[in-house]
Amino acid sequence: MIKSLKTFVAVAAVSLISSAAVAEELRIGTASLGGAFYPMGQSISNVVNKHAGEGISMVPIVTGGSVQNPNLIASGEVEIAITNNNLAVLATKGAGPYKAAGPIDIGAVAALHPSVLHMMVLADSDIQTLEDLKGKRVAVGPAGGGTLGFVNFLFPLHGMSIDDITPSFVSYSDGFSQLTDGTVDATLALSGFPAGAVMQATAGADLRFISFSEGMLDKALEANGAFVAVEVPADVYGTAEPGTVIGVNNMLIAPNDMDAATVQAVTSAIFENLDELKAENANARQIDPAMSLNLAIPLHPGAKAYFDSK
Repeated sequence: MIKSLKTFVAVAAVSLISSAAVAEELRIGTASLGGAFYPMGQSISNVVNKHAGEGISMVPIVTGGSVQNPNLIASGEVEIAITNNNLAVLATKGAGPYKAAGPIDIGAVAALHPSVLHMMVLADSDIQTLEDLKGKRVAVGPAGGGTLGFVNFLFPLHGMSIDDITPSFVSYSDGFSQLTDGTVDATLALSGFPAGAVMQATAGADLRFISFSEGMLDKALEANGAFVAVEVPADVYGTAEPGTVIGVNNMLIAPNDMDAATVQAVTSAIFENLDELKAENANARQIDPAMSLNLAIPLHPGAKAYFDSK
């Protein structure tokens, strides 16, 4: 009887420990394969799993990307996610792509790397500017991803709509594969750089950035202050010329009702081991901790507690 009771207690204890571990497993929403969000989410998960302490684990989840991720937090399908400054603001206001969901109660956890809109063609393409995409076959990333949001922002500024192209809604990896095999004429991808999908494509083909027409990049930046101009050096992808592109800063977000101690532990794991994160992920080398104090939405209470302690 005593032996049976001990066995029961031991099994019950293991069960409780297992349940606690599952309860603290955080799913981090990233994006499609081939961009920068999934590798970033994977690297953050590795650092969190190693340094956040017992009872907290993290696993990266493939998603539609920065547009979809706030909605996934709202629905409880992920506990933490990557999005960009512009979309985080829209999500908290229930505006733009979040009108149907209404305001989403999220806070910022950390500033991450910037994403830039890769607008790319084969080096010998006759497509020079965004206006030249009219009538062309264009890979625009997955539905729900950040690339499509930029398409819907930039095209109207150029007197265009998505109806002026034949869009291909595919992952970044598939989009650049379609570019190199001639299935599409151009590929657009909102991603940090270097992006894995682009690097893979340049292994077998010479690519070139599509340019903005005179004054159009300035017009776009004036229309939305969350966006910035970024120059991608020629040596990043082996292009003949650097690319002057439009970009936006990214952030890690979490629901404000998530346990503050958990978020503080995650934030601490990232920034107390930033060198380790940078060694694993090239995009992490662009993370500036000071940027976390100047984000477009307020910090989550747990993240604020971490930065206040510094």
